[in-house]
Amino acid sequence: MPFTHHSHSGQFCGHAVSTLEDIVQAAISKRMSVLCLTEHMARDRVDFYPEEEATHTEASLAQLFDDFYHEARRLQQAYADSIQIFVGFEGEWIRESSLTLTRSLLDKYPIDLFIGSIHHVHTVPIDYDTALYHKARDIAGGTDQRIFEDYFDSQYQMLHALQPPIVGHFDLIRLKSDDPERSFRIWPSVWEKAMRNLKVVVEYGGVLELNSSSLRKGMSEAYPQVEICQVFREMGGRFTLSDDSHGVEQVGLNYAKTLACVERAGIAELHHLAPAFESQQPIGDRFPGVRWSPILITDLKRHAFWTE
Repeated sequence: MPFTHHSHSGQFCGHAVSTLEDIVQAAISKRMSVLCLTEHMARDRVDFYPEEEATHTEASLAQLFDDFYHEARRLQQAYADSIQIFVGFEGEWIRESSLTLTRSLLDKYPIDLFIGSIHHVHTVPIDYDTALYHKARDIAGGTDQRIFEDYFDSQYQMLHALQPPIVGHFDLIRLKSDDPERSFRIWPSVWEKAMRNLKVVVEYGGVLELNSSSLRKGMSEAYPQVEICQVFREMGGRFTLSDDSHGVEQVGLNYAKTLACVERAGIAELHHLAPAFESQQPIGDRFPGVRWSPILITDLKRHAFWTE
């Protein structure tokens, strides 16, 4: 049952392309079974992305998310016979106000899920471009090791404060670093912080996404790296699958390569969202209508997605 729990559209995200309905139709055409629509949450103006600064205010960005939510729910109903759609958002953890913004969003919208992601260190974007990554690294102390440590400390704070049902691109920090393929084990302080964070995710019952977007950006393994996945598996952690698509051409992209990472990590099953009916365990008190459903990798490989 190929699925994605992380997606964006150009209709509601300035650095993506395609309409939200185009994304849905692309997933259906590829025989996907579960699609989660998860646009970025609105942020304070100080944290606007460059493409938003000239076109949005805080109010218009908040309205954009509201428009997304209602369009996503419309599509959920319109395509219910063809694909299981869930609606949520990708969170941001940037500064102290991020907690208030996220909680306000959770209070306002009856969403099905949200993704806990870190895109900033010391309030500077670390995956937008290399120049901004270097700026954040300079603030952290001037080395990849120091900014990796600070990234995982920020992630630790987010995990404790929000306990997101899905943890997004766990090791995104490596994207713009000097050597994105390096093992975190070369720096014991970084590895220990990453392992600490994985334990937190296991303790509160979160799910780690296997995010294929790193592959289209030139890396050889999905987020997180295989050696991180191996440890999380040994801890009893659960995984799901995401393409983090930003347009129709990226829907389900590089899933075969991601599956190879799954098998190298020794992962025997993945999990996907499903409706929670009476007597079934939901993913949490905030999300009573959905549950995690396991699927064996052997069964996953027989899905029509792979033959299509």
